[in-house]
Amino acid sequence: MASGTGTPDRLPRPYLPGGLDLTGTEGAGEVQTPVRGPAADQLRTGDRVWLRHAKAGELAERFREYHVLDEDGQLTTVPTYRGEGQCFG
Repeated sequence: MASGTGTPDRLPRPYLPGGLDLTGTEGAGEVQTPVRGPAADQLRTGDRVWLRHAKAGELAERFREYHVLDEDGQLTTVPTYRGEGQCFG
């Protein structure tokens, strides 16, 4: 979750499969996150749901590089601060 209040613009949000939303009564968790929407009927126990992070720093702390897919389909790999050997405490 991004810093500040727990408003929708600061929360992770379901991305794939498309057609999912958080329930509004519970936020995104580490393992079990309730979702609703048309695509929820197709989900089974163990299926993955990908969420968009609310802030990039969360990923930069855990991965050495990002793979950026441009709108034209070009893939670029760029280092995170972890990949550049940085660690902020």
